[in-house]
Amino acid sequence: QLQLVESGGGLVQPGGSLKLSCAVSGFSLDYYCIGWFRQAPGKEREGVSSISSSGSVTKYADSVKGRFTIARDMSQNTVYLQMNSLEPEDTAVYYCAAAHITVVTDSTCGTNPSTFRSWGQGTQVTVSS
Repeated sequence: QLQLVESGGGLVQPGGSLKLSCAVSGFSLDYYCIGWFRQAPGKEREGVSSISSSGSVTKYADSVKGRFTIARDMSQNTVYLQMNSLEPEDTAVYYCAAAHITVVTDSTCGTNPSTFRSWGQGTQVTVSS
């Protein structure tokens, strides 16, 4: 059974850092594009970052470029989102999601929520002083 579990959220001051984890089970990262998304209260879910099944293609939303880094550990079957220089505008529930390689390729692995069929339960990130 395909499962994604996020962790690592919390309360951090502006300018601080957090590292989110997305632990996957029931499938291999070799066959899935993984995306990170976030949803703030009253706003639509937006794509933050993605990493392709090969691991060679990563993408970022303009709002987080230079501050967030996506990476994966194949031995741990985990995808990470390192978030630095956090801003109050980054406050949201963060989700990871998976899209199979029959749906997306390395080049099309991105942050369009409609292409992802499997989702985690989310982890809250709050940036506040």
